[in-house]
Amino acid sequence: MKIEVCNVCKQFKKVEVLKNINMVFEDGKIYGFSGRNGSGKSVLLKIICGIYSPTNGEVLIDGKNYNRSNMFVPNLRALIEKPSFFPDLTGFENLKLLAQIQNKITEKEILSALEIVNLIDEKDKKYSEYSLGMKQKLGIAQVIMEDPKVMLLDEPFNGIEEESVQKISDYLLKQKKKGKIIIISTHIKEDLEKLADQIYYFDNGSVK
Repeated sequence: MKIEVCNVCKQFKKVEVLKNINMVFEDGKIYGFSGRNGSGKSVLLKIICGIYSPTNGEVLIDGKNYNRSNMFVPNLRALIEKPSFFPDLTGFENLKLLAQIQNKITEKEILSALEIVNLIDEKDKKYSEYSLGMKQKLGIAQVIMEDPKVMLLDEPFNGIEEESVQKISDYLLKQKKKGKIIIISTHIKEDLEKLADQIYYFDNGSVK
């Protein structure tokens, strides 16, 4: 799979949030988006996965423009900004509900994802009782549980303890070796330096 970001600009009212962005993402690599909050990282992730359309330019997934066809990209999963789930359901119940949309996986894969993010012991606790770090872990679990080809992770380690960060990082490195495309956005430069093959630095809507 190949993702091409071609001359992408994004404007909200009169504010230009992204300015002529060009990038290429290829199989078997982890890419990092670095920059302060508000620099455009999350906006570009939303454009790549089809939540936003660019004001100008295009994103091509294996040569196809999904923004133009008003379709979500298949085999792509994303955690962007704060995860949101049903508060009165448990972590496991929330993931099971999401899994029923496509019916691609069984409870075994859901439990495996919860194990990977170190949330298996809290799987039967209601989401409303989750801490910030537990909510982040559940968000990561919903990204990885269906074994997508492309994973977009926005500030994934926010509030997560070091032991779980290491376990999730090891998993992502293994997925890279399997040919996945992984994009991680964070303002914490050290997280990217440990994982990313290439880092893009965002500053006021531009990329270096």
